[in-house]
Amino acid sequence: MRSDTAPAIRLEDYSPAPYTIEAVALDMQLAPKATQVHARLTIRRLTDTLPGTPLVLDGGGLELTSLSVNGVAIPVESYTVTPDKLELLSPPSEPFELEIGTRIDPDANTQLEGLYRSSGTYCTQCEAEGFRRITYFLDRPDVLAVYTTRIEARKSEAPILLGNGNPVESGPVPDKPERHFAIWHDPHPKPSYLFAMVAGDLAHVADSFTTRSGRNVDLKIYVEHGREDKCDWAMDSLKRSMRWDEEVFGCEYDLDVFNIVAVSDFNMGAMENKGLNIFNDKYVLADQDTATDQDYANIEAVIAHEYFHNWTGNRITCRDWFQLCLKEGLTVFRDQEFSSDMRSRAVKRISDVRLLKSHQFPEDAGPLAHPVRPRKYTEINNFYTATVYEKGAEVVRMLKTLVGADGFKAGTDLYFQRHDGEATTIEAFLACFAEVSGQDLSHFALWYEQAGTPLVEVESSYDATAQSLTLQISQEIAPLPGQADSKPAVIPIRFGLIGSDGADMSFDKVEGAEVRQDCLILSQRRQTVRFSGVSERPALSLLRGFSAPVKLHAPEKDQDLAFRAAHDSDPFNRWQASQTLATQSLLRLVRAAEAGEELVADSVVLDVFGSILSDGSLDPAFRALSLQLPGEADLAREIGKNVDPTAVLKARDALRAALGSTHMDLLRAALSQRESGPFDPGAEAAGKRALANQALAYFAASDASDAALIVNDLFDRADNMTDRLAALTLLVHGDLPGAQAALEAFRNRHETSSLALDKWFMVQATAPLSSTLETVRDLAGHRLFDENNPNRVRSLVHAFATGNPSQFGRPDGAGFSFVADHVLALDARNPQVAARLLTCFRSWRAYEAQRSSHAEAALQRISEAENLSRDSRDIVDRCLQ
Repeated sequence: MRSDTAPAIRLEDYSPAPYTIEAVALDMQLAPKATQVHARLTIRRLTDTLPGTPLVLDGGGLELTSLSVNGVAIPVESYTVTPDKLELLSPPSEPFELEIGTRIDPDANTQLEGLYRSSGTYCTQCEAEGFRRITYFLDRPDVLAVYTTRIEARKSEAPILLGNGNPVESGPVPDKPERHFAIWHDPHPKPSYLFAMVAGDLAHVADSFTTRSGRNVDLKIYVEHGREDKCDWAMDSLKRSMRWDEEVFGCEYDLDVFNIVAVSDFNMGAMENKGLNIFNDKYVLADQDTATDQDYANIEAVIAHEYFHNWTGNRITCRDWFQLCLKEGLTVFRDQEFSSDMRSRAVKRISDVRLLKSHQFPEDAGPLAHPVRPRKYTEINNFYTATVYEKGAEVVRMLKTLVGADGFKAGTDLYFQRHDGEATTIEAFLACFAEVSGQDLSHFALWYEQAGTPLVEVESSYDATAQSLTLQISQEIAPLPGQADSKPAVIPIRFGLIGSDGADMSFDKVEGAEVRQDCLILSQRRQTVRFSGVSERPALSLLRGFSAPVKLHAPEKDQDLAFRAAHDSDPFNRWQASQTLATQSLLRLVRAAEAGEELVADSVVLDVFGSILSDGSLDPAFRALSLQLPGEADLAREIGKNVDPTAVLKARDALRAALGSTHMDLLRAALSQRESGPFDPGAEAAGKRALANQALAYFAASDASDAALIVNDLFDRADNMTDRLAALTLLVHGDLPGAQAALEAFRNRHETSSLALDKWFMVQATAPLSSTLETVRDLAGHRLFDENNPNRVRSLVHAFATGNPSQFGRPDGAGFSFVADHVLALDARNPQVAARLLTCFRSWRAYEAQRSSHAEAALQRISEAENLSRDSRDIVDRCLQ
């Protein structure tokens, strides 16, 4: 029996709430199974609202225990109530105080929304619509109130009591010596989704930060006892974030304290609640024994992201959830810029684009496609997507390109000044940049309204007699369900013309498109662009720095790509040239694998990768990225239809083996240069480890007789998680001798570290072996697997579904069926995690016929399940449409 599909919520139907809530006083008396919440709301009718208009408050599975207006109990005939809604039929016309008592059960809250317990600690998650699971409320982002929160608990159970804002008072509860309380006050009006409280038996590390105006801010990171020594990097990242935001964006912190709490059960990465950020502990805890270099980089970025939300999300928030990209896209752009300044800008840009292409491009090309600002949704939790976050950041980056660095700084300054304390819109955001730059950005705004990734096709011709270069450029978006024909967008294309000497060439003028410094501004469906004064046929370097989130098709021969891989002055395009060359070679190998032919690697690819490997002048992190082959999912995206994941895997394995065997001497030399000495989590040392481990991966794939011995030796002597995990992955994924012994040793070493154990599960789930599905089934019943912990589910089931294409997409359909089973089981406990897992089916139509038939059957089985959540119903319906 199908569950009912919830009605869609549409942007054009937006209207302000008829009432506003100006102040909230919460009294939360915590108990594991029966927490009592008393809310006193100061409510005012808006001037456009007719007297007597009912007040309708949102609820989420609540039990009402009391209700009064201005201190007088409301008769039952004056209101209606269900667990999900409270309606006052005729509220007072003048401002009034509404007092609401509710009782909730934190222990039973497996959805991890609202108030729940994680390892005995009370914590909250209210974005997007979790506050309604605490008390009845106008749970929408355009209702801004000042919050005062009193938290009471047994002191032995929860000695630490934390809330939003600044601490006001704390102490024992009179006549209840076993209980204590704390009062917190946040002077900044905020929407309910930013409410937070935490209570538990926690340890902490402390530091302080002095703002540019001389105010001292107390900084604390709260963690489970015994984990304090893993907080140093997070604290350092926080302080650097605070300083950077002052220096680059002029944003100063505005409270006396800033607290971070790390919990082990969390649906998301982290949450920017005002003054009390709650984090998934994987983005806080780090030491060299349990965290990889990528973990350190992620912690740095996520700490920064949530802190930057203090202005772009908290001080200025969204009018409605359709404007989600207003805070998320802008803040992702800000954290990307921060990481670029902390690390290698070129390496960071490449990493961000790889993430965009692997996560957002498939989303944009399938049934889950939606604009950066969607115009309708059924379940808002399903729109925390790569399109809103990563593509949203790319749109902000294009905006900066169009208005220039100075114009962008002036625009953000005006935005902060004009909209501080408001819930606002994309239109208001863009208006600030239009005003300071004098540009009409109405055409550019199409990026927020139109789904799909533009395909930019370029054909070039050179006239030696006239010394002119002509480009025929077109842009198009493939048709998407429910979207009218696409319109041409404003696309900034940074470019360079490379001469035969490898240097960028000059030219006299450009006709057919606006040019701003080194950037073509495309705005039409088809354009003819002519460069005059070009002294020789150039190598064309387009989309430098990935200046727009588009697919570029500008055919080049292998030798032209090899030339640009060696000489392009733009680091991103130099990397892209080597990747495009590898992709073209791999696609030829895929076709050979499908035809049952011998798989022979192209010599030009082998030569280019050898040149990169031997070029000691390049940044090691850049070399490591340039040496990585396109992933199986990348190749499937390029193939587009009738994808055979087995053939894709065979092609990659063949090229890896060829690269390893061809460059065995260079690889041995790289292995001998592995850095020694004390562990350093910084970017330079991490880059050296990345290069050494990339070299080891190719060496392990070669026919070297001592490959397994060298990998086992690294595993045994590794003094950090990056090297240990790299060796373990090679042993397990290559099914090398020593793999099982290494798995056992890793588990024994890290059995008490949940985050390290997640890696143990993930390595096995992503092994491209025919036996992996049985392994994963066994691990799902392992004593260390916790089906209620989102991180553990992601490390096994989600990792299998998204990180192991050949086994998830087995021709017998068993991989699809396994994941469908877990979606259905998860849906009853935690719909958000189930729905996110379900998105792994988004590209099911791209498989060849047998596999796509099995995938569709799995989706149909999910669709026909009884009592399917709204979260999962939304995803499965869109996948099947």
